[in-house]
Amino acid sequence: MAVTKIRKMSSWTLLVVSLISIVVLGMFFGGGVANPGEEMKEYVNTGLLINWTTGLFFATIACMVLFAIWQFVTLLTSNPKSAIMSLVVAVAFVAMLFITYSMGDGTPLQGLNADSQKFNTAGWLQITDMWIMSTLVLLVMIIACVVWGSVKKLVNR
Repeated sequence: MAVTKIRKMSSWTLLVVSLISIVVLGMFFGGGVANPGEEMKEYVNTGLLINWTTGLFFATIACMVLFAIWQFVTLLTSNPKSAIMSLVVAVAFVAMLFITYSMGDGTPLQGLNADSQKFNTAGWLQITDMWIMSTLVLLVMIIACVVWGSVKKLVNR
C-alpha cells in the first residue's frame, strides 16, 4: 500500500514539475526579445526562468538534506553500520563540493553586460565552476558504477 502511494505521489510531482517547466520554457523562448536586432539576445522572461530553476534547485537541496537526515535517524536505530555509511557518503559529497569549489577559477569574465557584472565576482565564478565540475565527477562515478555493476554481474554468473 505504501509503495503505491509513494509511486503515485512521485509520479504526480514529476508530472506537475515537468508541465510547469515546459510552460516556463515556452514562455522564455516564445515571449520575445527585449532588444531585437542586437548581437546578444535578451529574452523578456529570463527572470522567470532563473527564478523557476533556482526554486527547483533549492527545493531539491532541501529534500535531499531532509531525506538524508530521515534515513540516518531511521537506520541508526535498526542498522548502525548502514547509518554510519550514509553519513560517510554525505560527508564525502560535501568534501567533493569543497574540493571542486577550491579548484574553480575566479578570474572575471570580459564582455558581459552591466546586469551580469554583479555575478562576475570570484565567489560566483567559483560556485559555477564547482557545480560544473561536481556534475562531471558525479557523471563519471555513475558511469563507473554502471560498468562495475555489469562486470560484477557477468563475473558472478
